[in-house]
Amino acid sequence: MTEAFQRTENRPSPDALLETASKEGQGRLKIFLGAAPGVGKTYEMLLAGRARIADGVDAVIGIVETHGRKETEALVAGFEIVPRMRVDYRGRTLEEMDIDAILARRPQLVLVDELAHTDAPGSRHPKRYLDVQEILSKGIDVYTTLNIQHVESLNDVVAQITRIRVRETVPDSIIDRADDIEIIDITPDDLIKRLNEGKVYLPKTARRAIRNYFSPGNLTALRELALRRTAQRVDDQLLSHMQANAIHGPWAAGERVLACVDEHPRSAALVRYARRQADRMRGSWAALYIEDAAAAALGEVDKDRIAASLRLAERLGGEAVTLSGQNVVQEILRYAMANNYNHIVVGKPDKPRWREMLEGSIAHDLIRVAGDIGVHVISGDGKEPAPPRGVALAQTRRFELAPYIWSLAYVGIATGVGTLLFRFLDVRNIALVFLIAVLASAETWGLRPALFSSVVSAFAFNFFFLQPLYTLDIGDPESVIAFSFFLGVAVIASNLAGRVQRQIALARRRARTTEGLYQFSKKLTRAGTLEDVLWASAYQIASMLQVRVVILLPDEGKIAVRAGYPPDDTLVDADIAAAQWAWEHDRPAGRGADTLPGARRLYMPLKTGRTKVGVVGLDNDRQGPLLTPEEQRLFDALADQTALAIERIELVADVDKAKLAAEADRLRSALLTSISHDLKTPLAGIMGAAGTLRDYSASLPDTARAELLSTVVDESDRLNRFIANLLDMTRLESGATEPNVSLNFIGDIIGTALRRTAKILVDRQVAVDVPADLPMLKVDPVLLEQVLFNLLDNAAKYAPRASEIRIRGWRDDGDVVLQVIDEGPGIPQGDLERVFDTFYRVRKQDHVQAGTGLGLSICRGFVEAMGGTIRAGNRTDRTGAVFTIRLPVPGAADNPES
Repeated sequence: MTEAFQRTENRPSPDALLETASKEGQGRLKIFLGAAPGVGKTYEMLLAGRARIADGVDAVIGIVETHGRKETEALVAGFEIVPRMRVDYRGRTLEEMDIDAILARRPQLVLVDELAHTDAPGSRHPKRYLDVQEILSKGIDVYTTLNIQHVESLNDVVAQITRIRVRETVPDSIIDRADDIEIIDITPDDLIKRLNEGKVYLPKTARRAIRNYFSPGNLTALRELALRRTAQRVDDQLLSHMQANAIHGPWAAGERVLACVDEHPRSAALVRYARRQADRMRGSWAALYIEDAAAAALGEVDKDRIAASLRLAERLGGEAVTLSGQNVVQEILRYAMANNYNHIVVGKPDKPRWREMLEGSIAHDLIRVAGDIGVHVISGDGKEPAPPRGVALAQTRRFELAPYIWSLAYVGIATGVGTLLFRFLDVRNIALVFLIAVLASAETWGLRPALFSSVVSAFAFNFFFLQPLYTLDIGDPESVIAFSFFLGVAVIASNLAGRVQRQIALARRRARTTEGLYQFSKKLTRAGTLEDVLWASAYQIASMLQVRVVILLPDEGKIAVRAGYPPDDTLVDADIAAAQWAWEHDRPAGRGADTLPGARRLYMPLKTGRTKVGVVGLDNDRQGPLLTPEEQRLFDALADQTALAIERIELVADVDKAKLAAEADRLRSALLTSISHDLKTPLAGIMGAAGTLRDYSASLPDTARAELLSTVVDESDRLNRFIANLLDMTRLESGATEPNVSLNFIGDIIGTALRRTAKILVDRQVAVDVPADLPMLKVDPVLLEQVLFNLLDNAAKYAPRASEIRIRGWRDDGDVVLQVIDEGPGIPQGDLERVFDTFYRVRKQDHVQAGTGLGLSICRGFVEAMGGTIRAGNRTDRTGAVFTIRLPVPGAADNPES
C-alpha cells in the first residue's frame, strides 16, 4: 500500500510551492548564530564575505562592529564599507546603517552585524532586523550575526538560565525566514580563555562577565539552545524540500512523532506518550484526528473527548491536526509520509476478534502498510477523565415515540398504496412501495426509526401480499427469497439513508457555525476601535451560545466591565471577586468552576499565544452547567478571535503611542539642540562685543567700535528672528494664527521682504521678475512678507556667495504663482516633503546647515492659512532649489481692479 501512496501522491505540496514562490525576487539570508558574545560570529561572517568576493561576488559592509579586535579589523580592511548615517539624539550623534545608501549602491551581498540591535530614535525602522528585511526585499543577499539569547521565543528560557533578561529580541520568524544558518561554536573553556585574554571585553569587564554570565554551566545550556534551535530550522527546511519536490518520506534525518487520537478515553494517554517520546528523541510531534463518516454519529461526550485530546496536545507544545477522509489508515499514512513523521502512535485494539475480522483494525492495518515508519501500539489507561467544571455532560438521547409512530404511518400508507396496485402489478413490484416508506422514514427521522420501519414493512409485505395472505407463513420458496432480499435491501437502504441524513444534519450545523464565525471575523476586521470590538464580540457570543455576556478588561491593576450583551455593567461582590481571580490566575472561576462557584456568572480568561487580554463572563437562566461540550468548543473559537482582535487594537494603540513618544522625543531633542546652538551663538557674539566695548572702548579705533556695534545689532537681529520663529510656530500649532487679509500687490510685499533681508543677501545677486500687471491678492501682508523672508534666508544659507537668487511671479489661470530660486546644491529627492517638517534640516554628507529647522515649516503654515499652497522642488537646468507658492486670485466682487 505504501507504494500505491507514492504513485498517487506524487505531486509537490501546494503550501511548499507557495512558500518557495514567495521568496522569488528576494535576497538570501544567512545567519551566523552563536551561543554567546565572543564566539567569533563576526570573524566568520567576514571570512565568508571574503570568500564570496574571491568568487566574484560584489559584497560590501553595511555595518560591522569590530569592538577593537585587531583580527576583526584586519578582515574589515579588505571590504568596501558603505558610509554610516548619523542621527542626532539628545545632544549626541549616533551612527546607524544607511539603508538608502545600500539600496542606491545595490551590491549583491551586504554584511550586517548584530541583527538584534535597536536603531536610534529617528531612524526609518526601530530595529535592525527590519532594515535587513527591507534590504532582502530588494533582492540583495544578507549575511548577519545573532546570539541565541536574542531569539524571542527563548527569551524566558535564557532569563531563567542566566538570571539576566535580554531586552533586544528578534522574532522567530526571522530565524524561520533564514535560508542558511551557520553555528559558530566553541567550548565554554575556550570562550572563557578568550575572555581572560581580553579578546572579548576589557579585563575588568571580562572578570565581571565570567562571574555573572559566562559561567561554564550557562554557556553549556546556551550552546544546547543554539544547537537545538538550529536543528529545528534544518528539520523544517528538510520537510519543505521534500514537500516542494514531491519526495516521499520518511527520511530518518530527524525524529518526528505522530499520535493518532480518536473518541476512546485512552487518547489523552497517547498524546502524553507521544510528547515523552519526542522529548527523548529531541524531535517534534503532533496529534492527528481523522474525521470519517462514522464521526457524524458520535455523541457529545465522544466529540468533547476528541477536542480535549487535541487541546492537550497544544498545551503540551505539539501541533493539533484534524483531517477528513473515508479511510482512516490511508489518511494517517498519507499525512505521515507528507510531513516526514517516522513514528506513529496508535491505541491498542479493544474490539473482540470477530469484530476485527469484520470491521478491520487501525493498528493492525497500519503495521502492515507503514513500511519504514515505526508504529507504537499503546494500551493506555482507558480511564475516563473527570469532565471540566462548568461544562455540561452530554445527555443520553431520550427515547421519543413520535418518530416510530410516523414510521408506522409511512408503512400503513405504503400498505394502502400496495393494496391498490396489487391488482395490476406483480408482487415483487409492491416491495418497492415499502422501500419508499423505509427511505422516507430514514430521511425524516434517522437510522433507528428506519430500521423499525424496515422490520414492520417486511412483516406487512409478508402478511398482506405473500401467499398465503393474511398469515406470516410463506408458501412459495421464491417468495421466501424475495422476502429475504427485501428485508436485506430495506436494512441496507435504511442504513445508507440514515447515514446521509446524519451527514446532512452535521453539514448544516457546521455551515451555520462556520458562517457565524466568518461573519464575526468580518466584523472584527472592520472594527477600528476597542469599543467596536467589545460590543461585536459580546453580541456574537450571546447570540451563538444563547447566554448573557459581559467582557472585562484590566484597568490600573483591577478588572472592570467594558461591554455586555444585553447591556449590563453591574456586578455583585462575588462576581467581581471571581472575575479578578480568573484574571490573576488565568483559570476559570465562578458558576460551576472549582473556584468561587457561588458567583452568578462563569468567568473565563481571554488570552492569545502572547499574553492574556481580559475576562469574559457567561450566564443564563438554565440550571446546572452553562455549556455543552460542543458549545464549549464554539466558545473557545469565539474567545480566541475576540482575544486576537483586542490584542490587535492594543498593539495598534501601543504603536501609535510609541510613534508619538518618538516624535515628541525627536522634537524635544531638536528643540534643545536648536536652542543650545541658535540661542547661544548670537548671545555669545553680543556678550563678546559688548564686553569688549565696555572694557576697551577708549583704546579702540572708531572703525573697530563701529564693527563691534554692528555685531551687536546683527546678532540681536538674528536672535530676534529665532525667537520670532519659535513664537510663530507656537501660534501655528495652537491654531491661534488668523490671517488679517486685505487686497495687496505682490510686488510691494516682495520689496519689503528684500529690504529686510538686505544684510543677509549682501553678497548675493537678487533678480526679481514679477510683472506689474499681476492682480491684487487677498493676503495678510505681514504673514506673506515673513514667508518670503524665510525663503530668502534659506536660499542665502545654502546658495554659494556671488550666486543669483531669483524671484519670479506670473498668473496661472485662477492663481498667482511665486517662485524663489537659488543656485545651491538643491534638495535630496527624499527630503522634498520633509523639509517642511518642524525642526527638520537637510543633511549634506556629514554636514547640517545651521538653523532651527522652523523657517520652512512656518512658511507652509502661513501660506496654507491664507488659502495657498507651497511645495519644494529642484531646478532642471542646473543645481538649485525651487520653492513654489500658489495663491488664489480673488473673485471680481473682491477685486476692485476687475
